[in-house]
Amino acid sequence: MRAQLDSRKVFQTANYTFLIGISLLCILPFIHVLAISLSSKTAAAAGSVLFWPVGFTFKSYDYVLSKPAFVDALLITLKRVGLGTLINMFLTILIAYPLAKEVRDFKYRTAYAWYFVLTILFSGGLIPTYMIVNKTYLMDTIWALIIPGAVPVFNVILLLNFFRGLPRELEEASFVDGAGHWTVLWRILVPLSAPALATIVLFTIVGHWNSWFDGLIFMNRPENYPLQSYLQTVIIQQDLLRVASQSLDSLAEVSERTSKAAQIFMGALPILLVYPFLQKYFIKGIVLGSVKE
Repeated sequence: MRAQLDSRKVFQTANYTFLIGISLLCILPFIHVLAISLSSKTAAAAGSVLFWPVGFTFKSYDYVLSKPAFVDALLITLKRVGLGTLINMFLTILIAYPLAKEVRDFKYRTAYAWYFVLTILFSGGLIPTYMIVNKTYLMDTIWALIIPGAVPVFNVILLLNFFRGLPRELEEASFVDGAGHWTVLWRILVPLSAPALATIVLFTIVGHWNSWFDGLIFMNRPENYPLQSYLQTVIIQQDLLRVASQSLDSLAEVSERTSKAAQIFMGALPILLVYPFLQKYFIKGIVLGSVKE
């Protein structure tokens, strides 16, 4: 018995050490970027900033927020997240509800389920997608970033499995009382599915917020870029904020490195603010479809 306890302590210690190490690998680079964004131009250029600001200043953030390009990209992304999340969640719920039914209740349930699953396994590819967006006159519009991914099939599968795990007696009792499918869905199943919906909302928000490639493909003008496409251009290519008309004061106080760090941090900050409010549902929702006692 004592040997088992000792072995368990060794395992727990090793497990905690490993998880703490993984956590530090995720957190420390972010802290480093934050420290650079809050440091002076000289300290950042000298490479003397590690995990604590040197020459503490908010000049980089003042500089970034004073430029229309970054603010416009942020507003486009906020609009995309808002519209995209609403459309994704609405369609996900409407599709998951009938697919959660048994075959005796929905005769063509299996055929429709396979229809959606095949879209995960096979796709037309980038060129056909571009041609469809172009021919439907969606180029350079916010809808080009939303409509091609309006039905997230993976989220549909998660939600329909959650619906199937709810007691069928609730639906049967509602039908007996005269409720229709629309009432059962929105007034019974949706409120009971808060953990699953919160998890899917988190996935959807993060997906829209972090998406950058579609912005580069479907937007011909840089002023229509969402935030992540804009940041990709800034970091990989050149800082679009640096225009010839910038003042000498800005040049003296802000470097390209500190301004990039400020933009990266501000690009991740909204997700960091949203996550704590959804975390309490995330653990419940992440085990969708698992065996429950």
